[in-house]
Amino acid sequence: MRAFIPDYQLITPASLAEALALLKNEPNVWKPFAGGTDLMVLLEAGKLPHHNYINIWGLGELHGIEVSSTHVTLGALITYTEVQAHPILRSEFPMLCQAASETGGLAIQNRGTLGGNIINASPAADSPPALLAYDAEIELISSGGSRWVPYHGFHTGYKQMQLGADELLARIRLPRNTEGATHYYRKVGTRKAQAISKVCLAATGRMNNGTIDDTRIALGSVAPIVVRCVQTENVLRGQKPDAETIASACDILLREVSPIDDIRSTAGYRLQVTKNLLTDFLMRLH
Repeated sequence: MRAFIPDYQLITPASLAEALALLKNEPNVWKPFAGGTDLMVLLEAGKLPHHNYINIWGLGELHGIEVSSTHVTLGALITYTEVQAHPILRSEFPMLCQAASETGGLAIQNRGTLGGNIINASPAADSPPALLAYDAEIELISSGGSRWVPYHGFHTGYKQMQLGADELLARIRLPRNTEGATHYYRKVGTRKAQAISKVCLAATGRMNNGTIDDTRIALGSVAPIVVRCVQTENVLRGQKPDAETIASACDILLREVSPIDDIRSTAGYRLQVTKNLLTDFLMRLH
């Protein structure tokens, strides 16, 4: 089934200010359209529910990468291909580059955007676990101004987020504090390429005198949203990554997730893989 194209409207504003004015003056009427890699699939299937879109692809303010001594800031319209090509991201944020390389095929990576992956709000998205593990912040803008919020807590439920009807996601900011950390990213799917994940774990950890000094752990495809596993992180800090600590952390981790049976996998399988991935990460800490 294909959608009836005349039922849809796509407009291209001349400026960011014009786009934000449309969102303010006609709330919930217009939706941003960037790479379109998810929306076009729904359109082709005749299942795209919204009918009025603003093409934001040409807005220069939402593109580009800025590097300072303390942060790397990415425009929301940065593509997965651009993420993989940036030398600072490759050296300091390898999990994000790996997530970008495992998102779809080359056509998707050339057009799909990091901001779109966030706003699409799929619990199986590839980049959000890495962003959570890197303690990302995001900038939300409207005609009334901008606000920075932690990415952790932005998603409140399935396809729900703390985004106003008049707001756009503008930028993603990553703190440059990964030196000396172990980076761990594993996506488990039906196959190695172009698969939606059954479980995805992204984690960073740092050791100090044989104990875990700091760690951040995030999981995808095991709950209605991508999950930052704060309780598990708290249990691990100050502990040696031995068998007893790993067993205790796995028990806590399984209380923080709520996988379901679906077409891709079973809840039981996801729980077992989640334990296996956490164990593998902790055994690699050095």
